[in-house]
Amino acid sequence: MAFDKLKQFITDDYDESKGKKEDQYYDSKEAFKDSSASAKMMLLEPRAFSEAQTIANYLKSRMSVVVNMRRVTPDQAKRIIDFLSGSLYAIGGNLQKLGNGIFLCTPNNFAVEGKISEESKDTKTTKVKKDTNDEFDW
Repeated sequence: MAFDKLKQFITDDYDESKGKKEDQYYDSKEAFKDSSASAKMMLLEPRAFSEAQTIANYLKSRMSVVVNMRRVTPDQAKRIIDFLSGSLYAIGGNLQKLGNGIFLCTPNNFAVEGKISEESKDTKTTKVKKDTNDEFDW
């Protein structure tokens, strides 16, 4: 008992009820401890690859993020998705494609049910005019 209090005094992230350290990958330990806290979802449109770290910080804080890639070039969008995929793998999160250039990034405390079906390949090839929404060929 005395050793537990000493450990709690030495380390801030010691959880007395569990007797071990909490997950060190998350910034917001209060959101992890209090499950009744309201969950937040961020909607972001990055304009450069440098904003990928901000998105990853939101994910580390246990917020879900919807990312719209319409404001970046396809090469930058691919780099951002690669970075976010690695970040989500590290925290045990999930990445889902919602639409053309729109992705849902969720940490492991969010449960996402269902799946959005993609447009079939046959309907894409029969289009004569290319829409402005189809600038990304994911």
